[in-house]
Amino acid sequence: MIDPIVMKDTYFRDAHIMDPGNGVDETGNLYVKDGIIVDFGAGLGLPEGAEMIDCDGAVLCPGLVDMRVALGEPGYEYRETIASAAEAAAGGITTLAALPDSRPAIDDPALVRLLTARGEETGSLTILAYAALTRGCRGEELAELGLLREAGAVAFTDGCQAIASTRLMRLALTYARGFGAMVVVHPEEASLAEGGAATEGELATRLGLPGIPAVAEAIVIARDIRLARLTGGSVHFAHVSTAESLTLIRRAKDEGLAVTCDTAPPYFDLNETAIGDFRTYAKLSPPLRRESDRMAIAAGLVDGTIDAVASDHQPRDADDKRLPFALAAAGGSGLVTLLGITMAQVHNASLPLPRAIALLTSGPARLLGSDAGTLVRGATADLCLFAPEHAWKVVAGELPGKAQNTPFDGRALEGTVLGTWKAGRRVYTR
Repeated sequence: MIDPIVMKDTYFRDAHIMDPGNGVDETGNLYVKDGIIVDFGAGLGLPEGAEMIDCDGAVLCPGLVDMRVALGEPGYEYRETIASAAEAAAGGITTLAALPDSRPAIDDPALVRLLTARGEETGSLTILAYAALTRGCRGEELAELGLLREAGAVAFTDGCQAIASTRLMRLALTYARGFGAMVVVHPEEASLAEGGAATEGELATRLGLPGIPAVAEAIVIARDIRLARLTGGSVHFAHVSTAESLTLIRRAKDEGLAVTCDTAPPYFDLNETAIGDFRTYAKLSPPLRRESDRMAIAAGLVDGTIDAVASDHQPRDADDKRLPFALAAAGGSGLVTLLGITMAQVHNASLPLPRAIALLTSGPARLLGSDAGTLVRGATADLCLFAPEHAWKVVAGELPGKAQNTPFDGRALEGTVLGTWKAGRRVYTR
């Protein structure tokens, strides 16, 4: 790690500059002064007094924007803290959206402001706060959406649970529309998923695990698309994982509804066989799906159905995972592997590099209403420099940050972050 206090005027030489949100894809130089992007281009010379960084053709893109992170703080600091999450995120991520289902839940304007301030204190992260959709994230009565929005909440969600009451969800979409905000949904019908540990099917049966039918996801998505049509509200589906879900979302988009979605790396990189012989690091929510679903999610990244890739970072303590599979906590850490696993789709020729970068930068920034995820002149210099071909290995127990519960343990990846800059300050170097 680099001391984030020191700011230097910086000249990036011979970089592959990529900003898909603004159609930038060129080899050249980029100059940062006083934390602001001044200019870039092939003919840009070295300004007097600037520190030169020879990128040697590495990709220089906007700092990554991660739109789904459980921080662990407040209330679950034994799993993760803001400081440890910032350490894990520093390898490329400069902006993240924090889920509100903490303890206490982020259902008070003061807590929204506190999360934002704590992000600034790290010196390396901007934390955008989701606010609880319902009081305490209990799904019983709406939180004070107007006050939470005024305090800076970027959207409303109950985190890892869907709203069971259709009437309450209708009200939520209606009120959120009035504030110009979207409602983010964990699409899983709770009564169908209750007690389940893996996707229902042959593998779960063979392992003797209680199953969660894949249709539990599509049922909530179908309901909430209908409610979006009824109310005119904006609904966003998190970590979609099935082919049927994408079919529903694609049709809703074709209809012109305010419907968007993201997915997470496990759902386009792994399938249900990754749980192996009861490998609890691969117990996630939603659970890993069949290969046909994984392939559909990978295709959805390319065709534009999926708007963003989020880490879906869910830190867990070792004791949460050292249990029989059916009893172990679901969730996987994802900050460190967000770029590398997405780049795996680029290396296998499934996903063009500009599209991959867009899914990690301009796509989530647009959804969150953030001015991050861009390299335009005059923008804050939040930057990620990475070598697409440089290999590294995921080793649980040796990752930055507190959370080590990665489903990608032992995986060799290509795509190494060489440096991260937050508002012109270098906050990470390899």
